Amino acid sequence: MTLVLLLAITSMSFAQKNEIKAIEKALKNSNFADAKSAASAAEALIGSMDDKSKAKFYLLKAQALYANGTGTNANIDEAISSLDNLKALESKMGKLKYTQEANTMTTGMMNTFLTKANDAFTNKNYKVAAKGFEKVYKMSPKDTLYLYYAASAAVTSQDYDTALDYYIQLKNLGYDGSEMNYYATNVQTNVEESFGDKTSRDLSVKAKMHSNPRDDRSESKAAEIVKNIALIYVSQGDNEKALGAMADARAENPEDIGLLLSEANVYLKMGNRVKFKELMEEATQKDPNNAELQYNLGVLAAEGGNPEAAIKYYEKAIAINPTYVDAYNNIAVVMLEGEAKIVEEMNSLGTSSADNRKYDELKEKRSQLYYDAIPFLEKALDLKKTNVNAAKTLMNIYSALGETDKFKMMRAKVEELEASAAGGN
Repeated sequence: MTLVLLLAITSMSFAQKNEIKAIEKALKNSNFADAKSAASAAEALIGSMDDKSKAKFYLLKAQALYANGTGTNANIDEAISSLDNLKALESKMGKLKYTQEANTMTTGMMNTFLTKANDAFTNKNYKVAAKGFEKVYKMSPKDTLYLYYAASAAVTSQDYDTALDYYIQLKNLGYDGSEMNYYATNVQTNVEESFGDKTSRDLSVKAKMHSNPRDDRSESKAAEIVKNIALIYVSQGDNEKALGAMADARAENPEDIGLLLSEANVYLKMGNRVKFKELMEEATQKDPNNAELQYNLGVLAAEGGNPEAAIKYYEKAIAINPTYVDAYNNIAVVMLEGEAKIVEEMNSLGTSSADNRKYDELKEKRSQLYYDAIPFLEKALDLKKTNVNAAKTLMNIYSALGETDKFKMMRAKVEELEASAAGGN
């Protein structure tokens, strides 16, 4: 019995060595199909391999599956897993015979994946880019930036389920995305320059080649991540999870204006304009010099049938940013919306003397409304020379007011803009 068992073990040992040699031979000839087949055969014997043979097998298997970058996605994922198994095994053994070679292979694979992912992103093939960045992250989990890139690419490709998975991973990892940047001013050129690390910057300052060292932390991406999680939940109809994600984020960062605006945006997407307005007003209190916030409140007031409040908000936006074209436009729009009511009342009058007097009063009121709106439309057109809507409105107003010369001038302007737009198409 002992002799038979010894013969079986010896026979199995030979089989293991033969299969591993078969993988090596196929790889040497770049015959990756045969190498993969031999790896599959050898895997059936892995239970009886010693640790040294297992380590070598994991490396060869990874090389066979990766096939110098030509393997399928599934094969490449398996190759990465095989390299991880090798590193874990040798770490446990305390003998790193193949780990260095595995690390070199991992670095090469990462560089290849990263190049392909960047190229795919540049060529707007965002789905491929997302998978590529994810592979890089899986091979180097400490480099969470690549998972962020994967999420950004996935959401751009509108693959929201995949993007949500990546964003949730980032949130659970506590990914912030901000980093410290190091600057100093070149003494010779007097131009501020950035450095890759603090040590290099400080050495240059010490050598008097640079001066005025400055550290600057880039903006956190936490608000963007939570916002995108919430918006994806909204698109999936899961509003409860959306608001839950936003509430968690705001509880941790109560003064973050970005998160506040993101939560307001979620309520707007849900059609809850009351809550949206409430949060926007809170935002204006936290950031009173934000013209866009004032403008958005103006839009809400106008949609809610409160033209006086709308105009006040638009005027606040203009006071903060005198070049806010849309605010000028919208003041004119709100003013001119009052015309319909005046015309309706004019049309309802009879032919009595009193009615005729009332008609003249209303006509004068309508003319005044036109005159009030003109400066805002002219400013909007002055700030944006291609603003054909403002030009058309001015043309119609000048026609209604009987200002023939201005009407002809503005008609020529409209024709010029429309011709230019048609030529551009």
